[in-house]
Amino acid sequence: MTGSANDEATLPLKVWLALFSNVRQIEWLIRTNLRESFGSTLPRFDLLSQLYRVADGMTMSELSTRLMVSNGNVTGLIARLVAERLVSRVADPQDKRIQRVALTPKGRRVFETMIPANQAWVSAAMAGVPRDDLVELQALLQKLKVSVSGAVQMHKAGEVPGDQDGPPWAAP
Repeated sequence: MTGSANDEATLPLKVWLALFSNVRQIEWLIRTNLRESFGSTLPRFDLLSQLYRVADGMTMSELSTRLMVSNGNVTGLIARLVAERLVSRVADPQDKRIQRVALTPKGRRVFETMIPANQAWVSAAMAGVPRDDLVELQALLQKLKVSVSGAVQMHKAGEVPGDQDGPPWAAP
């Protein structure tokens, strides 16, 4: 391979590594700040965030799907949050075998104190990037999300993604 052909072939990998590195560093900042400022963890923050968006709560399965973790991980975390009275757990009215989880008023108040702090931490991490660049990056990441989602769906369907003319899920 020539130098430029090699660069072309490795560009997606270089982009993935840059994305991964940035995510890891921002995640480290958030984890550290949550622990130092609120005595909390990122999994707790993520779970409270999901419940904050849905007034009537959600099932344990819905939570584990949204958080992309196993039901077992969610169950243990929910048990601790119930003990702290940050969330409630009740049987679903339509199916008593299903448990619905929702923020309590205390949980809502606690989470609402974390929101501006989290926004400030993420903003500080990206302060060196001009606003217009962030807008462009957001649009590019949305395109990447569509492409990656297409590859995932093809893989799940047992198809081999990609060809020389571009991915089949992308618009011509």
